[in-house]
Amino acid sequence: MFLGLRTVIYPTRDLDAAKAFFTPLLGVEPYFDEPFYVGYQVGGYELALHPTADVDLGPVTYWGVGNADRALAQLVAGGATVREPVQDVGDSIRVATVDVPVGVLGVIENPHFQIQPVTPDGPGR
Repeated sequence: MFLGLRTVIYPTRDLDAAKAFFTPLLGVEPYFDEPFYVGYQVGGYELALHPTADVDLGPVTYWGVGNADRALAQLVAGGATVREPVQDVGDSIRVATVDVPVGVLGVIENPHFQIQPVTPDGPGR
């Protein structure tokens, strides 16, 4: 079911401070920078900052899937509880989250995802 890791979303109460921390650390500017979401592409993956996500919950990891509806159904059949049902977050990207024994797990159906090689001195190294 899982195609691989895709995105980790870090909740933040201070988006400007989070960007000031991650931008030099990653060595890249965000590819998407809006007041409601900031996304960095790092070695073919996404590190995101979300100012309205639950900081107490902590980061949520999203696994790539080919079909978010099927993945959600399979997770629920395996004992997960729906936290957020499948929703389109724009540009045909669909996400959902579930509660599992180890915390929260996310799935993301993203037709735009491209696997990028990591260079020895590039972002994420």
